[in-house]
Amino acid sequence: MILTIKSKAKTEFIDITSDVQQLINNAGITDGLCLLFVPHTTAAITINESADPSVKADILSVLNKIVPWDANYRHLEGNSSAHVKSTIVGVSELIAVENRRLLLGTWQGIFFCEFDGPRTRKVHVRFLRDVPFGCA
Repeated sequence: MILTIKSKAKTEFIDITSDVQQLINNAGITDGLCLLFVPHTTAAITINESADPSVKADILSVLNKIVPWDANYRHLEGNSSAHVKSTIVGVSELIAVENRRLLLGTWQGIFFCEFDGPRTRKVHVRFLRDVPFGCA
């Protein structure tokens, strides 16, 4: 399955938790694992607090400070900062599913991280269903 994400800014965190949960509901997954993979070199995916939007802003602010847009990069496209941020944050997450729900903490959400937008992006979603004990 593929989630299509449309970012609106150069750098942005987009909460996709409800979209992933809807895919679980549609697929009828009761228990197992949900694998999320971002096939882009200037984007990422992460899990963090979703209740307070200032957390997203703080994370982006720190990433922009430690990996500035304007530096002595060699990459000619002008988006080296986005490549570095993608590497720091990572392009995949593996989340447990239990009783038809993502097994996230009370304040946790899943965020698509745009570092070179605005663009239309993809998140690949795969499910690994639990096999009952003793069955192969």
